[in-house]
Amino acid sequence: MHKEYIEFKKERDLGSIISDAFKFIRLEGKQFFLTILKIAAIPIVIAVASMIFYMMSMASMMSEDASAIAGMMGAAFLMIIAYTVAYVFINLAGMYYIKSYIDNKGHVNKEEIKENTKAKFWSFTGFGFLAALIIFASAMLCFFPVFYTATALSLGASILVFENETATEAIGKSFDFIKGVFWETFGVIFVVGLLVGVLGYVFQIPAIIYQFAKMGISIGSDDPSEIMNIYGDPIYLLLNLVAIVGNFLFYSITLITNVFLYFDINEQKNLTGTIEKIDSLGQ
Repeated sequence: MHKEYIEFKKERDLGSIISDAFKFIRLEGKQFFLTILKIAAIPIVIAVASMIFYMMSMASMMSEDASAIAGMMGAAFLMIIAYTVAYVFINLAGMYYIKSYIDNKGHVNKEEIKENTKAKFWSFTGFGFLAALIIFASAMLCFFPVFYTATALSLGASILVFENETATEAIGKSFDFIKGVFWETFGVIFVVGLLVGVLGYVFQIPAIIYQFAKMGISIGSDDPSEIMNIYGDPIYLLLNLVAIVGNFLFYSITLITNVFLYFDINEQKNLTGTIEKIDSLGQ
């Protein structure tokens, strides 16, 4: 049976970008997610464990014990580091899966994906750090420029991977890349972000309802610290774990649509896909 192939290197409108992202997940979803989980399994487990440890340490927040407060701050720091590493692995594994899919016309080389993910880890981490500093600085200088910098840098990861650039080169190219197509880029990112945010919120509703129910019960208690015990509640922790998994699944939509958007703009500016098709006709 012939495997259906989705062409990335072509121009698309907003509707096509979103519909093709869901189509890609429908056709490749199982293998796509399993590949990411296999490569990023350890960072994801560590990130989830750090989240649980942090939330349990929150239960001691009402304590005046300096060591308990220091422990909570240390847990928060570890959680940030763990989530950053997991985020880098998930993004790189996802994008290199798509790169392998494109290079091999619908087939993927999982070993190649794994090796490329490891090789590009520090470059992607450096890019993320520089991008965060630029966005933060633009937000401090004036609120509105942050929309431009965040929009431009949202495609920097794709430039880093698909053009095999360094962190600083990807930063520089990001701003040139969206010249003349800013509003189109911003529109796609805004709509997709809104869609993913609403879908992801569905997974958080059970944890929020349970949290408010437990806090309502705790308010009637004579001990004010009872409110903080919610963060050590195993049911609440489990519901948050479900929310994290759900948000991870929906985050893949953002990752895939950003790649489609990158190739859409690249095709408009460079006609890469068209040139490759013309070249292939002569072979």
